[in-house]
Amino acid sequence: MDVNQAKQEHLLALKVMRLTKPTLFTNLPVTCEDRDLPGDLFGQLMREDPSTIKGAETLMLGEMLTLPQNFGNIFLGETFSSYISVHNDSNQVVKDILVKADLQTSSQRLNLSASNSAVAELKPECCIDDVIHHEVKEIGTHILVCAVSYTTHYGEKLYFRKFFKFQVLKPLDVKTKFYNAETDEVFLEAQIQNITTSPMFMEKVSLEPSMMYNVTELNMVTSGDQGESTFGKMSYLQPMDTRQYLYCLKPKPEYAEKAGVIKGVTVIGKLDIVWKTNLGERGRLQTSQLQRMAPGYGDIRLSLEMIPDTVNLEEPFDIICKITNCSERTMDLVLEMCNTRSIHWCGISGRQLGKLCPGGFLSLPLTVLSSVQGLQSISGLRLTDTFLKRTYEYDDIAQVCVVCPFTSNES
Repeated sequence: MDVNQAKQEHLLALKVMRLTKPTLFTNLPVTCEDRDLPGDLFGQLMREDPSTIKGAETLMLGEMLTLPQNFGNIFLGETFSSYISVHNDSNQVVKDILVKADLQTSSQRLNLSASNSAVAELKPECCIDDVIHHEVKEIGTHILVCAVSYTTHYGEKLYFRKFFKFQVLKPLDVKTKFYNAETDEVFLEAQIQNITTSPMFMEKVSLEPSMMYNVTELNMVTSGDQGESTFGKMSYLQPMDTRQYLYCLKPKPEYAEKAGVIKGVTVIGKLDIVWKTNLGERGRLQTSQLQRMAPGYGDIRLSLEMIPDTVNLEEPFDIICKITNCSERTMDLVLEMCNTRSIHWCGISGRQLGKLCPGGFLSLPLTVLSSVQGLQSISGLRLTDTFLKRTYEYDDIAQVCVVCPFTSNES
């Protein structure tokens, strides 16, 4: 929609056209049965229509392309391109022509003109052409303001503007979920929904991690020496369809041992999404920095570095525990091992582990046996800080499958 603010007649004419890919021509087929009065008349007219597909005349989608008649839908992340032409409709030579194009959004005003210098003169029936490009980064109302100033043959300075208003819509709905593993790994699930009215070809969906993490994409299936996308070879996302992407983030080695640092990290990274529409128009969106809730480990974190998957009934097996001081003070730790109904600890309970500085850790080998078959939880560890007389209990540290190695063959 354009609005002329100046009502007087001007020597120059301003025309603005959005540059976009054409669309496939659609028509409305009209059919009837052979026994009806028109007979085969409608079918014959459709067969003679050059816009229909031969052999499939009743399809609404034709073979021809049609140019856009207005600005159409513009989506966030696409590149807005426009052709601006100033034509001298008079029989006079016009001087000092300056064409300026600004894009007004809800938060800023951007100058899109390729050149800010004035054209010395413009002869009758000649024109000044310019093409502007802008990657749309805001949703909502946008106004393209085109202003033209010039000087007539008699020295009179004239000026006029035109306004072109259009809406920028949201193409994708992105939702994220975080899952904290027992280790320092973080799993990110990204749900991406196409909320436009046309299918999209998802060219790339990647996660750019923050400086403390390395990322592994879990959206590929290994087949021989090559990997294949879990979504197939043709990665199309239909309107209102949702696709889920999964990523695993691991702390870099230089940060992995700094428990206090990793504990406080909430910034994970940002998603980079690139897509193409039906006729190859490219769009790109990059989310803001994704943040998660920092995991609450407490003052002391106890995790397992090694545990077997399956053990034999009433046979001792070894595990390795990792104890990390997540507080900001030095601790003097004592380890107590309490037996449960099914788990029995082998070793001396109440032994001193020594001092553990802030952010420090130690690996502790322990021996356990189980007196009950089935899936059993490793429980019964207790740590006491003798400095503050504070006790920390740990249950359900991990699970192990206990089996009986002997079978009865009595006859």
